[in-house]
Amino acid sequence: AEQCCVSLSVNPSRGLMDEKFIILVQKALPGFQLTIHASYHCEDGNSWEAFAHYTADAGGTVNVSQDTSLGGTYSGVEAMGLLWSLRPVPGSKPGLRLRKKNVQTPMEVTISVYQGHQTEGFVDQVPLASVLVERWYMAPGVCRIPITEEGLTATLFVPAGNGPFPGLLDLWGGGGPLVEYRAALLASHGIASLALNYLTPKTTMETGKMVDNQYFEKAYKFLQQHPQICDSRIAMLGLSLGSAFTLKMAVYSQVMKLRCVVCIGGSHVQPVDGSVEQVLGYMEKNSEKTRFTENNEMIWRDLLLPIPTDPSFKVDVGRLKCPLMLVVSEDDQNWPAPESAKDMKEMMERAGNSHLLTVLSYPNAGHLIEPPYTPHVRISMFRTVVMALWGGQMVEHSRAQEDAWKKILIFLRENLYDSTKPGATTLSHL
Repeated sequence: AEQCCVSLSVNPSRGLMDEKFIILVQKALPGFQLTIHASYHCEDGNSWEAFAHYTADAGGTVNVSQDTSLGGTYSGVEAMGLLWSLRPVPGSKPGLRLRKKNVQTPMEVTISVYQGHQTEGFVDQVPLASVLVERWYMAPGVCRIPITEEGLTATLFVPAGNGPFPGLLDLWGGGGPLVEYRAALLASHGIASLALNYLTPKTTMETGKMVDNQYFEKAYKFLQQHPQICDSRIAMLGLSLGSAFTLKMAVYSQVMKLRCVVCIGGSHVQPVDGSVEQVLGYMEKNSEKTRFTENNEMIWRDLLLPIPTDPSFKVDVGRLKCPLMLVVSEDDQNWPAPESAKDMKEMMERAGNSHLLTVLSYPNAGHLIEPPYTPHVRISMFRTVVMALWGGQMVEHSRAQEDAWKKILIFLRENLYDSTKPGATTLSHL
């Protein structure tokens, strides 16, 4: 009863997905042991939780951004641990991945304080205090516009304000449907971003035919012609399979004049004159190189190995004319990103354009480098049929996501805005 007046605050209680918050517990007894718990009910009906054990200081206070967690789903001083260590509650089905489908509503996380150092049974207890926290991909004023013209299946996110804004074409990997949350978050940072569905767009669903490479050029032209987008300041970002087409279009397209390119967990290995269907076919042809863990999780990284010497099977990055950032996870079990990055670097050094290359490499990070504080999943259900092993260790992977996002935003800003500061990236070719 003496603990009934514990107070809990989270600041800001409403913020962007990549914003840090401060969790403060006050008015506890000095030395009081408590558990801070986070719970999230996903749109797919699954529940996730994280928790950590703390001891109140002499003033009866716990500040999560300064104090040490003594145990739980993470330990040590971790300001955002209650988000990045979220995991499916006990008894959940295996292979879950936390992904926000509807970016027009916030991720609502309940932060609660419980008495004592607890590890289970949270649902059956009454917390001493609780706060509902809203985490948004869309900042106030960002517009979400579904795009169907020109045969495109895409969603455009336009930043708040009048513009004109720099633009970005955002490609995800082989999972299929349209993924919007990264484009929404980029627009929240001032870049008009088009999330493009290139594997299961309406035209493919209706005709059974996969899109050709002109589909990407149509998306680029759509951005170029948009009244709120600056037509000479467009970038492209691809993850996984998306990076294959990002690299291909950046090097070979006569139409796309990109300011810069970001590739996360990808490779230049592919039939260089191949369509989407042919790139997938090339991988399919190597499917006997798939490995399995003892739990039957699939490891696909060998499908593109060894890196070919035949130039018709890798994008000639030596011809690239715009800055390229590669985000590489050294424990990527899905794509041979480290080997590919090494080969791309060598190709660019030989061609004399390696000054355009930035490589971010993260030990013990897995394939899925997502926006900050997204919970790490080492394994998840892929296309509802197989378990894919992505790799990575939770703490290092979480650090990598935070660091990479910060550096991606800086790289995009430096290349998409005219910069006057000395030593900034100069864009003489434009």
